[in-house]
Amino acid sequence: MNANRLREFLETGGPALWVIAALSVMTLALILWKVWRLSLAGAWAGKATEQAVTLWCAGDADAALSLLAPRRSLRARLALAAMQAQQSNLSPADAREETTRVAKSLLSGTRGGLRALELIATIAPLVGLLGTVLGMIEAFQALQAAGSRADPSALAGGIWEALLTTAAGMAVAIPASMALTWFESVVERVQTDMEDAATRIFTRAPAKGKQG
Repeated sequence: MNANRLREFLETGGPALWVIAALSVMTLALILWKVWRLSLAGAWAGKATEQAVTLWCAGDADAALSLLAPRRSLRARLALAAMQAQQSNLSPADAREETTRVAKSLLSGTRGGLRALELIATIAPLVGLLGTVLGMIEAFQALQAAGSRADPSALAGGIWEALLTTAAGMAVAIPASMALTWFESVVERVQTDMEDAATRIFTRAPAKGKQG
């Protein structure tokens, strides 16, 4: 579809279709940005953290800390914070509280953009429905003005043009909703892995004499 045909298509649907087109661009941008951000945060990387936690549980704290120190993934940063809290002079309760604080801070960044996707998934069909209702009103006003000379084909043309916005709204809302669900599942998996790592670290702390 070239630029002229795209413009004609948008003009056929009226202002509502222009709004939906803008929402579609925003949806694509949000999805790409979110995938990039989660990739940078290591949302799909957990092997090194698992190895470090295994070393920690085996009593080799130095190797575990050395493995985690250069890594910037969410799981690694949480595991490192938990290990450092264990090594500090904090009480067990305070060490867990500090680890929880770090976990909340890390996870808050993974949820950026999800509210925007949720909003788009909600309002895109509503904007499409509004455009359809306005288009139907216009079509029936034209039918009333034509009176007995009304052309059924003209009415049908007005109706299908009005229905374009509903279809377009759904076409934007469906991928936005799917992406939102996927991102939420990724964040939940990261959170579960972080909780599991922290629990293992606090329940299998190496003896202080082995920490170097």
